[in-house]
Formats: sequence, structure tokens, C-alpha cells
Amino acid sequence: MKTVIAACILATLAGCEGGDAQVASRNLSKAADMFEINRRIVFYNGITGDYMLSLEGRCSFDVSGSNKIDVTCKTGPNEYKKHSLGLSDNVTYFSEQLASADVSVYHYRVIFKPQTILPDVDFAGSTDALKKLAH
Repeated sequence: MKTVIAACILATLAGCEGGDAQVASRNLSKAADMFEINRRIVFYNGITGDYMLSLEGRCSFDVSGSNKIDVTCKTGPNEYKKHSLGLSDNVTYFSEQLASADVSVYHYRVIFKPQTILPDVDFAGSTDALKKLAH
């Protein structure tokens, strides 16, 4: 029993790293990933000094490696747009949060969506091919 309690305490303490700023930052990122935060994401050409693209709204982004960024924006109740941009030595981006958000510095935000466990399956094929397999 003491081993179980010790394991639970260690598991709890393992999640307690970081100060208030780190916890708030993580929670802000979670909120943005849930399309709760308005952002402006600007892509900038460092050689010409021009803005190449500006996206504004409830947007989340994912940097895939060092040369690509995917931006997904919620444009309506069930409507989304995805933009993928290549980054280079002269093209960069910055993200600006447009308004403050109320997040906790005491508790990490955890989002559990049980409906994501079951995939949404689309069937692509012909019923004729299935009939041939049945014979």
C-alpha cells in the first residue's frame, strides 16, 4: 500500500514542474488549440520587409519541424480553414494574442474528449468491388 501511495505522490509531483508563467503559458496554448483565443499570425519577409500573409481569428498553429507551419482557424460553428506555409531563412512568423484570457496558474488544463477515441470512418470504394469479393 505504501508503494502505491508513493507512486501516486511521485506522479503528482512530476506534473508540478514550472512556475506560474509556464503553467499560464501552457493553459493559454491549450485554450488557443480549443479555438477560444483570438490571434493574429503574421508571416514576414525579412529581406523585403513585407508582410506576406496575415491571419486573424480563433487560430491554432503547429510548427512541423523547422520549415513548415500549419495554421487552422475556426471560421464558424462547424467551419474551419487550414493554411500551410513554408518557412525559410528570410521568411518568419509571429503570433499575437489579441486579448487577455483568464487562465489558471495553479492548475494545468487537461482536455479529455472521449468521442475522439472512435474514429469517424468514411467509406471510399464501390459496392461492385464488394460484390466481386463475396463470390
